[in-house]
Amino acid sequence: MPDPTVTTLRDVRKRRQRQYARAVFAALGVCVIIATVFAWRFHQRMKASLPQLDGTAVVAGLSADVTVERDALGVPTIKAVARTDAARAMGFLHAQDRFFQMDLARRRAAGELSELFGEKTLAADKSARVHGLRAVAQKSLALLPVSQRALLDAYAEGVNAGLAQLRERPFEYLVLRAEPRPWLPEDSVLVIHAMAFDMQHPEATHERSLGIIRDWYDNKVLAYFAPVIAPNDSALDHTTAPLAPIPGPQSINLRAGIALGRANPPGGPQASPAQPEALPYRRHAATPPVYAEGSNSMAVGRAQGGMIENDMHLSLRAPNTWYRVSMMWKHVLTVTGITLPGAPVFVAGSNGSIAWGFTNSYADTSDVIVLTPDVAGKSFYYTDREILQIETRAENINVRGWKNPAVHYVETSIWGPVIGENRKGQKLALKWVFHDPEAANYGLADLEAATTVRDAIRIAKRAGIPAQNMLVADSSGEIGWTICGQLPDRFGYDGRIPATWSFGDRGWRGLLSPKKVPSVIRGPGEHISTANQRLFGGDTLALFGDGGYSPGERGARIQSLLARLGENAAPRDLLAIALDEGAPHLARWHTLLRDTLAATKNKKLASLRAAAGEAWGDETPGARAAADSAAYAIVRRFREHVIARVLDPIFYPCAYSYPDFNYNHLRIEEPVWNLIQKKPMHLLDPEYAEWDDLLLAAAGDTRRDLSAAGFSNPADARWGAFNVSRIKHPLGGGLLGALGHCLNLDMPAQELPGDLGVPRVQAPSFGASMRFAVSPGREDEGVFHMPCGQSGHPHSPYYKAGHEAWARGEPTPFLPGPAEHTLVLKAK
Repeated sequence: MPDPTVTTLRDVRKRRQRQYARAVFAALGVCVIIATVFAWRFHQRMKASLPQLDGTAVVAGLSADVTVERDALGVPTIKAVARTDAARAMGFLHAQDRFFQMDLARRRAAGELSELFGEKTLAADKSARVHGLRAVAQKSLALLPVSQRALLDAYAEGVNAGLAQLRERPFEYLVLRAEPRPWLPEDSVLVIHAMAFDMQHPEATHERSLGIIRDWYDNKVLAYFAPVIAPNDSALDHTTAPLAPIPGPQSINLRAGIALGRANPPGGPQASPAQPEALPYRRHAATPPVYAEGSNSMAVGRAQGGMIENDMHLSLRAPNTWYRVSMMWKHVLTVTGITLPGAPVFVAGSNGSIAWGFTNSYADTSDVIVLTPDVAGKSFYYTDREILQIETRAENINVRGWKNPAVHYVETSIWGPVIGENRKGQKLALKWVFHDPEAANYGLADLEAATTVRDAIRIAKRAGIPAQNMLVADSSGEIGWTICGQLPDRFGYDGRIPATWSFGDRGWRGLLSPKKVPSVIRGPGEHISTANQRLFGGDTLALFGDGGYSPGERGARIQSLLARLGENAAPRDLLAIALDEGAPHLARWHTLLRDTLAATKNKKLASLRAAAGEAWGDETPGARAAADSAAYAIVRRFREHVIARVLDPIFYPCAYSYPDFNYNHLRIEEPVWNLIQKKPMHLLDPEYAEWDDLLLAAAGDTRRDLSAAGFSNPADARWGAFNVSRIKHPLGGGLLGALGHCLNLDMPAQELPGDLGVPRVQAPSFGASMRFAVSPGREDEGVFHMPCGQSGHPHSPYYKAGHEAWARGEPTPFLPGPAEHTLVLKAK
């Protein structure tokens, strides 16, 4: 019998294991307690950063008390005596609901994001600092009329009051462990610049892309593949033009060896054909969307009052771009619509007398200037009067986590900053309207009190926003169009491709006089619509230039549907057009797919043909960008792959030498279709013996796409499976990982109808950032949609309120509903 006093080695090991386990469990318990306490404290601080909805708050500078009522969606109605008081109240609300969004906008334009996010945004800041917009905004502010400056001053005071009266700083700054910086009046000018970044692309990629086509090939290739006026345009003045002749083998000959991955571009960088993965276009990869981004706007004249429909298409993110407001002052004037956090004015809406909205005009508001170098070297360049040296400006960028600022050196010329070089090694400078302090102003505020279409057009021509198509309707039944925003006044050339200004025979006289900006006014029984397409030819087109217009298909579809409206059309009829998913422009691609596969013995391809169906038209359910349409998914993907297989080898040299080149930004539909019909052998990739082989290969690509998406039977494919929404918060997953997921910052992923080529524009992260239809004076009949919600705080009941109605296309009222919360802002 063993002695119980003797301790064996096994006993020691067991005792140590028990002690270790107890220690581990104790440590885990402590970690759980610490995590729980941290989570509870963070949750309490998150709650403390929620906006104030009820009670009273003191705001310095008010001339009288202001009442703010919120409805079930959190939409505020501001009731003030003076417009400056309303501006203070709007600033207060923007700050409490959306300050982080406002902060990102000003920082993006000024190149100050890295102060918050560190090195990961340094490249974006360097790109923005090229334009020096903080200094430009300060000059713009000094030029504003007294009334506009008073609005910006009052708004900034309201923003800072709203920020100060939160019980805790906005939650994003808690997460980032940063302090919000006070709002300055000049920051509201930077917000205009930030929108210009979205609308006008100051990188000048469109113009540089056109220039690279000309440089690699010739003007014949440029004229054919990048037409300004096309046969299928839907301009307001009905102008069209036939395609230019197909470029001959002297201009481009793919059969001679200039093909993707097969040979080096002439005179370009040397690339090994054995390494195609190093090339900018991977052969037959799924291509980006073919259609340009844009918006829809419709105006209908009626005897009982005009109507406006507007859906601005932008990148979708949480919170949404816009902030809904209804505002009353002077006890008479009421304006309802959308505002932009960071700005004290209405962007679009209705005031009872007029209703207005915008689409991006794609007017050309910048020019790329080739600096003609002196023999002394590229540091010197010619002007028409003298030889000048390129100057250098140092930009100090504060970077979070860095002891010293990053110094970014920007080269500048008398015409603008240097943005790169062309194929010949010549430096390229950029002239952009927003480099001029006079280009940005808050004249848009005057629309709030306008009473007629003619008044609105006069105001719009002087407003300082990114150049937009403005449609307006008034209560008398008139409707109108003009450009709202500033344009360059060119001389000597059209500004479409990079050119030298060194000889004084071309350039800008400054900004275009409002007297030279055209307008259109129509009466009851008529309509006007814009969908980012080219609207005019002739002298008007020469005045606007080519900033990369959208193809005409979407505009033509809207015009066709408007023509079917009866005399008693109402705002909901315009909403139905905005939600239309019909795709008649794909009918010929459907026929092409059907004919391509008519004789195939491949069972997989034959099933593709069967799933696409035998008919395509308004009465055919599958011929729509509906979420459940297999036919649409098939035909749409087939079209993409045909275009990729045709154009990838043609534009390989352009993309190889200019990485931002993207032929999808060109108006390529008609040129590609013409090639398919004419079948010129010198423009066919040598991979194929005949053009029919290319079409069969594109059909095979389409079949593989469906299989990769999990559809072994093409008839089961759903367009919605390829169009799943991805609407995310900037602090979601990528930056915060699991914490961002726990905060539930992103909108739910949903299969959505619509596409970039139909009136219901919809892509996973792009689409209608707002949508309304309204008749001034009859706002109670109007309808409104907005993705995400009114609040930017994930713990607010208004963070996602209204999002489902937007996703489903369900009509909701244009006007705010009954008040559920009341806050009184009291004069100090």
